[in-house]
Amino acid sequence: FCTPCLQECLKPKKPVCAVCRSTLSSGSRALDLEKQIETTETTCNGCNKKMYLSKMRSHAASCSKYQNYIMEGVKAVTKEPLHNTRNFPNRFTFPCPYCSEKNFDQEGLVEHCKALHSMDAKQVVCPICASMPWGDPNYRSANFMEHLQRRHRFSYDTFVVRDYDADEDDMMAQVLMRSLRDK
Repeated sequence: FCTPCLQECLKPKKPVCAVCRSTLSSGSRALDLEKQIETTETTCNGCNKKMYLSKMRSHAASCSKYQNYIMEGVKAVTKEPLHNTRNFPNRFTFPCPYCSEKNFDQEGLVEHCKALHSMDAKQVVCPICASMPWGDPNYRSANFMEHLQRRHRFSYDTFVVRDYDADEDDMMAQVLMRSLRDK
């Protein structure tokens, strides 16, 4: 859901769920869903390692076989063949712009910066934005912490495939075909 739609659901005196319109309790967490994510096992489509769903996102960011699996799907729907995947910027892991600690996924970078650099006023380049095609690798954010909170509330990889030239209709057809093939 986009933020404006969720905010509309939370406006009434009795906030409601955006899907089923059930009344929500303020600040309550979906503990049943969290438990299900923590106890449901899945298998990585790249390396076939078994893990809980709660670990899959961080595993996918570091599993080269999973990234190759994703690139196979991207190649199938790309209008022009990929020349060399090494020319693509890394959009899975990022360094901290303050202390240069490496290999944070987007959520990990946000948490790291909140925990260790919340009071640092130094102007820095957002490594997440700089990796995007529309990002300026030289733009220094005046307030990086606020930028993280506003711009990076969700992970881009949820909505964007690494190849920005892929045809969306072809991509959807490929996803449907792969979902039928995958267990």
